[in-house]
Amino acid sequence: MDWYAWHEGYQDGRPLRRRLRLVQDQLRAALTEAPAGPVEIISVCAGQGHDVIGVLADSPRRSEVRALLVELDERNVAAARLRIAQSGLTGIEVRQADAGITDSYRDATPAGIVLTCGVYGSLTDDHVDRAVAALPGLCAEGAQVIWTAHRSTPGLYATVAAAFERHGFVPVRSDPDDPFGVTRHRLGVPPRPLRAGERMFRFADEPTLISIGRIQTE
Repeated sequence: MDWYAWHEGYQDGRPLRRRLRLVQDQLRAALTEAPAGPVEIISVCAGQGHDVIGVLADSPRRSEVRALLVELDERNVAAARLRIAQSGLTGIEVRQADAGITDSYRDATPAGIVLTCGVYGSLTDDHVDRAVAALPGLCAEGAQVIWTAHRSTPGLYATVAAAFERHGFVPVRSDPDDPFGVTRHRLGVPPRPLRAGERMFRFADEPTLISIGRIQTE
């Protein structure tokens, strides 16, 4: 997958653009509900940062936010940093790193809002569970997690939702008529310290994703 070219899907009129608006709506809602004072945000596999940067650019809480965007593709990192500069935002770091390793989030935890959008469709079921199980290490008490899992992929949304329930998250927003599966959960168990050097997840290769039905060939 060329993850830089993938972002062309954010152009007006394309499905990813519609998903982006739904994610941004949930991020705005999470910011509104966050306690007064500083807000820590983590974006996992942040891409070009459209969701976080787009919301903070005109948010009344922009000066209160410290955000870490973790992305591996250097072209996406450069695009995100340019967008931040153009928006005049401060307090946002784009870190070029493997988002699947806990060390990539050093000095950024615990966060009150975590985004894991566009992640789970590239994982096998066991890595979905590992990824969700690791989230309490990124989260502050009562943190909100915004995530996506396309409902057209057989079993994907149910697998991810079950993992969130299994690992102590409670649903805040889920719309069964939303094909993109944009969902918000709140951490309902105590957070835990981030474990150094832990592999949270790894993207599966294309043949594996085809074999488990994550990628449809017909």
